Amino acid sequence: MFADEDLHRHAIENFDQADALVFGRVTYEMMEAAWRPPARTGARPDWTEPFARTIDAAKKYVVSSTLDRVDWNAELVRGDLGKAVQQLKRESGKGLFVGGVKLPMALAEMGLIDEYEFVVQPRLAGHGPTLFAGLSKYVDLKLVSRLEFGSGAVAMRYEPRR
Repeated sequence: MFADEDLHRHAIENFDQADALVFGRVTYEMMEAAWRPPARTGARPDWTEPFARTIDAAKKYVVSSTLDRVDWNAELVRGDLGKAVQQLKRESGKGLFVGGVKLPMALAEMGLIDEYEFVVQPRLAGHGPTLFAGLSKYVDLKLVSRLEFGSGAVAMRYEPRR
């Protein structure tokens, strides 16, 4: 994926519409390694700093059965995933932002995702994880917004048809 200024700004807007971020272990560890302060001077472009501040300050829930503890403004989620996420959704005012590969798949299986956003990048990659590979049933979606970026990437937001 192209990590440009427009996409980082868009991510900040998405995060601002949520009360908390929900990550699986792998995504949490990857984001923590990349964005938790302090970053080495010159390690990333200056235009990433607003994103870094936003993700650092965000409340995070980490779904993991293998981690013993988390910090970085995070709380572990254990036990029944469906019940835990339903409880978080009831507590949430603006909503939750879910990221990763395996966790969104599990939540889609349970019908717990209210909105999907897919960012299509202008690059073909013949490897890597495939979103929703192995989903047991179709989830029909309705396009609710579309945003094109200067890089050629397109963010498409969908709601499940119910």
